[in-house]
Amino acid sequence: MIGGATRSSDWRARNHPAYWAFLVHRISGLLLALFLPAHFWALSRAIEGEARLESFLRWTDDPDVYELLQKADTLMVRMPDEFHGWRRPSHQLLQQLYLMAWFEKYRTQASRSTSPTLE
Repeated sequence: MIGGATRSSDWRARNHPAYWAFLVHRISGLLLALFLPAHFWALSRAIEGEARLESFLRWTDDPDVYELLQKADTLMVRMPDEFHGWRRPSHQLLQQLYLMAWFEKYRTQASRSTSPTLE
């Protein structure tokens, strides 16, 4: 109680950009806290051997997971006979070409949606 008046939760503050930045920061931190243990568990599969990692990554070949990934704006590039990194320079080039095409797709979509129309 300051100056004899009590202050309840001010809902106007929730429309402030700083509040939304706080909220996004908090949610991304929670998601990161959930992601990191799963990521380290997946990396532990790689330490146990290439076959263990490959069995873990095989879930991406599941048709249900494939359908889910098709709905998301993501790109997964897997090169045959590659573990982590590139043994062949051609694979590095291919991955860069895939990534450039992916970014170009969304850059052209964004430019079409924000470009002014001449009428």
